[in-house]
Amino acid sequence: MHRALTVGVLGAALVLAGCGGGGHGEDRGRTARGDTTCDGRIEGTAHITVWYHTGQSSEFGTLRSQAEEFNRAQKEVRVELVPLPRARPYTDLVLSAAASGDLPDLLDFNGPNLYSYAWSGKLKPIDSCVPKSVRSDLLPSIRAQGTYAGRLWGISTFDSGMGLFVRPSVLKKAGVRIPKGIGDAWTATELTGILHTLRARGVRRPLDLRLSHVAPGEEWNTYGFAPAVESAGGALVDPVHYRTADGYLNGPESVTALTVLQSWQKDGLVDPDKDGRAFAAGRSVISWVGNWKYGEFTKAFPGDVALVPLPDFGRGTVTGMGSWQWGITSNAGDGDAVWRFLAHLLKPEQVYRMSVANGAIPATNSAVRLSPRFGTKGPERLFIEQLRNGVAVPRPRTPAYPAITDAFSRAFARIMLDGAPVRQALDQAVAAIDKDLAAHDGYPQGES
Repeated sequence: MHRALTVGVLGAALVLAGCGGGGHGEDRGRTARGDTTCDGRIEGTAHITVWYHTGQSSEFGTLRSQAEEFNRAQKEVRVELVPLPRARPYTDLVLSAAASGDLPDLLDFNGPNLYSYAWSGKLKPIDSCVPKSVRSDLLPSIRAQGTYAGRLWGISTFDSGMGLFVRPSVLKKAGVRIPKGIGDAWTATELTGILHTLRARGVRRPLDLRLSHVAPGEEWNTYGFAPAVESAGGALVDPVHYRTADGYLNGPESVTALTVLQSWQKDGLVDPDKDGRAFAAGRSVISWVGNWKYGEFTKAFPGDVALVPLPDFGRGTVTGMGSWQWGITSNAGDGDAVWRFLAHLLKPEQVYRMSVANGAIPATNSAVRLSPRFGTKGPERLFIEQLRNGVAVPRPRTPAYPAITDAFSRAFARIMLDGAPVRQALDQAVAAIDKDLAAHDGYPQGES
């Protein structure tokens, strides 16, 4: 099941603020403040283990190649790369390893899990490892996703973004305007009218919401549609103190936004997407999805795909963000050795290389400049603008996130697939979230 290969790290020494020791795995529920992950020393030959999810074959193949090249460049650090399944067993393996004290030195995990891992002592803060030059080069969304309780705990080589992919030729024939940017998004009411217009013009189910991926517990539900709630002025949980979801997730703004989405489904405007190809097959001409579909869509309709913002439900367009990221675990014995590997992966050419392999958004400004897709006139420029200008909102930065996303995901599936009353479904989600918050006393961060 686990395949290991030996990897090495850069020979050129980096000037760092320091990485070594300072684990806080036994200090459960209290975020470390004074511990140091990097101290600038690597003693002897360091051996580190890296766990990585097996997603796209091109993504893993690129990482493996990067690691092999890295290994040939020097002899100070040896890295064992262990690929693990991406689906739910991955998280189960992490939790099981944490309980038995068997976490690797470097862990790859889905972005919003960081807050729970940091709070429960599975990770070490990496502030002392990341030079200012590297930190300033990161997109603001990457810094936001990796920050918890005022400290940096994780870092990624790529990010994600959402929008509406549209077929300009079809929209223009129907007399539909095509938004030009963030400040020009369709309103939710306007989009409702557009969908009815397109159906009247012969497009039976004009909207693709990737319903094939909407199921209880699926992260797509939260990543994809929490932005509608936030665009309306709602939230999944109190966005300041994270102490309750009551009045936020089940507030009038949230109910209104999800009622609109449900109305599109009830009116037959959304493709069932049973084959996952509603847009690519030409059945829908507007797809609510993320950057990972750009290649497939443009291949299906060369020269006839454009990207526009998600609809404005009242407070401006909002989009999702965040992706898999790296964290140094509490088991790591030599943070400097781990950072050497990460420093290599964060080089502009390596970040760009990974973004080409997986279709994601480069995590650094220097790598963005290497990619014509995200240039000033690039076809995916909107993703960069959203990540830089605050349109992209991180999922709730609280250790309660696993409970929040599970509750919201289940509610969303009931609303969209079963036609459940919106307020009732959200009230049930709030009850589940607040039960988890109460059980953990609001996840206190400990002393600063």
